[in-house]
Amino acid sequence: MTTVIISLLSLSALLFILSFFQRDRYKNLEKEVEELSMNFLQENYTLKKRVKILEEELLMDEGPIFQAPPAARPKKKVHEIVKNQVLALHAQGMNLEQIARQSALPITDVQDIIRDKSV
Repeated sequence: MTTVIISLLSLSALLFILSFFQRDRYKNLEKEVEELSMNFLQENYTLKKRVKILEEELLMDEGPIFQAPPAARPKKKVHEIVKNQVLALHAQGMNLEQIARQSALPITDVQDIIRDKSV
């Protein structure tokens, strides 16, 4: 009985020592998974960085993204009284900025009223 115990004990010690010299089967697999996760993290970081840059570029643009060109926008109708006031001020020799300020119209509308009257 003691010989069996001694032989089993020596066999277990021998197997224990051999286990240190065994090649780790999962070491390569661990290394590949680690590389894959690092690549994923790097790509995720670069994508987030690109999205942030695009968002900043979109926020830097002033005005709406899809804006109709000036010719396609409908013109606001200007009341006849305001048109007559603009024409009277122009006849008095006031410049366009002063007329626009007094009539509360944009300069382009003032120019259009004067142009339409002279045609």
